[in-house]
Parts: sequence; structure tokens; C-alpha cells
Amino acid sequence: MSLSLDNALWLASFLAEAAVVGLLVYRHVWRTLPVFTLYCAWFLLVDAAAVLVMRSFPNSYFRFYLTVTVVYSVLEFAVLVELAWSVLRPLRNSLPRSTVLIIGAFILGLGAAIWPFATIPGFGDLPPEWHLLMHLQQDTSLLRILIFLLLAGCSQLLSISWRDRELQVATGLGFYSLVGLAVAVIHTHQTKNSQYMHLDQLEVASYIGSLLYWAVSIAQKEAERREFTPQMQNLLLAMAGTAKSTRITLVSSAAAKSRKPGE
Repeated sequence: MSLSLDNALWLASFLAEAAVVGLLVYRHVWRTLPVFTLYCAWFLLVDAAAVLVMRSFPNSYFRFYLTVTVVYSVLEFAVLVELAWSVLRPLRNSLPRSTVLIIGAFILGLGAAIWPFATIPGFGDLPPEWHLLMHLQQDTSLLRILIFLLLAGCSQLLSISWRDRELQVATGLGFYSLVGLAVAVIHTHQTKNSQYMHLDQLEVASYIGSLLYWAVSIAQKEAERREFTPQMQNLLLAMAGTAKSTRITLVSSAAAKSRKPGE
């Protein structure tokens, strides 16, 4: 029964991923969210490759899974940067090009800040490779949740709603991340393998739920993007201007220090 349920969940996730990728292409969402489209296509490819590796090269599966997780984390980071940059779409032409780098530095700093807190008690005795894998997974899960909370909490200020693609993508990421984090915490208090299996199946089901939510959302026409309020525009432009001035000052200071006396 458990094996058939696992197969059913895998098949459902694979079909849902294919549907999401197809809708992203059909609705031309890949033009505004190319990294997210690549992210979904990557999952579709990995799900197909995982079956082949598990059946043909079972001894190499962990190395495959670790490599996939690292690539997945890099893509995850890029998706979060893309979402934040896309939210600023109404004002992007007025912002300096370095804004996207500032956003990336902020999200990277946020991930580094939560890294020490991304450990879960009970996993410390695992081999170093497994410990690194779990740590990386929990860090990216927390980062997804935080970005979702930031976008949802500031939706009024950012002039976005649940009909905007950015918040829809963040909601799906946040939902299955919350379930995955809860499952990881509960795992530390369990001793039976069957309990592990059922909760892991629940985590996969939550991922399928996010995929179905994305599919339904993308199938519908996106709401016309609202402009920022004048107050919000002035605030964002002022922040961008301050960041640009700070960067120029730092570059000038570094150049001055590198010069030899008397030049």
C-alpha cells in the first residue's frame, strides 16, 4: 500500500510540474519570471532523472541528491531575487541597475543571518554530508517563508494582491516550506520508520498542493499591475539613491587608499 501511494504521489507531482511548466510557457509568464520557469523545469527534469538514478545507480543516489539540492538552493536564491525585483516592476526604469544586486545582497545576508538557527535538534549525530544537506534545506525553507511573509505583509505598500504572479509564487513557496519545516521538527520526536514515511508523504502532498495552486493561478489572467503610491515611489527612489551614493563613496574611498602618496 505504501509503495503504491509513493508511486501515486510521484506521478501526481510529475504531472503537476509538467502542467505548471506548460502553463508558464503558454501564458508567457516565462518572459517576466524566467528564473521561476527554469526552477519548475529543473524540478521536472530532476524528478525524471531521480527514478533512473535510483534504479540504475542506487549507490550514487545520495551524491545525486546532494548535488541536486545544492543546485536547487542556488536556483531558489535566484527565484527569490527575481520575485523581489519583479515586485518593483512599475518603478524599475527609474531605479539604478545596481538595485538588483542590492536585493541579492540583502537576501543573501538574510540567509546568512538565519543559517545558525537553521539546525534542528536530533540531526547533530548524522554524518557530515547529511548534516550539511539538512542544514541547507532548512535554511532555504526559512528563507522562503521569510520572503513570503515580507511580500504578504507589505502587499498593500507594494501595491500587489493575491492576483499578482509574484505573490502567487511566494505563497506556493511559503506553503510547502511551512509544511516541510513542521515535518522536520516532528521527525526529531519520532522513533518509528512508518511515522517518518507518512509525514514525508504529507510533505510531498503539500508540494503537490502548491503546484496545483500555481497551475490554477497561472491559468487565470493576471491582474493589471497597480502603480506605487507617490509616497512609496519617493521612498523607494530615495532608498535607491542612498544606496547608490554609498556605493560611489565606498568605491572612491577605496580608490583613494590605493593611490601612492604624491601621485
